[in-house]
Amino acid sequence: MTYCVGLCLKDGLVFLSDTRTNAGVDQIGTFRKMSLFQKDKDRFFTLMSAGNLAITQAVKEILLQGQLLNGKNLWNVESTHDAAVVIGDAIKQVYDRDHKALEKAGIDFNCNLIFGGQIKGERPRLFNIYSAGNFIEATPETCYFQIGESKYGKPILDRVISFDTPLNLATKCALISMDSTLNSNISVGLPLDLMVYEKNSLQASKLVTMDESNPYFQMIHQLWGEKLRAAFNSIAEPSWSGATPSRSIASPAKKMGAVSIHRNSKVAKEVLAPVKATVKASPKKKVAAKTKR
Repeated sequence: MTYCVGLCLKDGLVFLSDTRTNAGVDQIGTFRKMSLFQKDKDRFFTLMSAGNLAITQAVKEILLQGQLLNGKNLWNVESTHDAAVVIGDAIKQVYDRDHKALEKAGIDFNCNLIFGGQIKGERPRLFNIYSAGNFIEATPETCYFQIGESKYGKPILDRVISFDTPLNLATKCALISMDSTLNSNISVGLPLDLMVYEKNSLQASKLVTMDESNPYFQMIHQLWGEKLRAAFNSIAEPSWSGATPSRSIASPAKKMGAVSIHRNSKVAKEVLAPVKATVKASPKKKVAAKTKR
């Protein structure tokens, strides 16, 4: 599995991916999931992948070779949107070639990509591209995408990230999101690839691969756990007696009553009693009694 997160912000883009792949607990590998495409002073793109490794590698190879898809490739398109269309067409080409063999082997065509960057003269843009080759674009209201094991790292992103978040703060948030995922899921693992793209730079000015020896990530891992425990311990425990109103947990809900508790009742016992009496006075027992006499 994998975890990748991409953020599209006012000042630029942030991309973060792990490098673990697995096909079961005893088949673990390390493969880079981030690819960069740069044409000097004209365009800069970042692609991150999740899903079947053979499929995503095939898609990336088509893009790296510059194969023309409907007359276009990543080097000649006029907008980042058109670049996303090219990637979608590459996925469709791989699907047309491989899907019958995959279906015969009982394997799903699984491919999910985060793609973003900038072409000179337009703003930075970010896309989530699906297995069918279609895609959606990030907006100021929904300014990040996740692929792979997304659930563990989502809460911190939802609470912190907005379109106006500065790049450095967003970088810290993405790394905390990744650390939370690493801590909860063994299918995601180090090293990490981090790319922070500054608006209009058209180059990879802040690119790093991080492992367990990286001092900043070590600090994130240690402090985030400590701060979470401290925050947890600082929250008061619930009061069932209602003595402290601000901590009262037994206050009734406004829209629903309490959950009903069903107990054995006298009525139920009375209903069962005649049944037992009938069993005792069954015809077979009376016949048996006469025979003994």
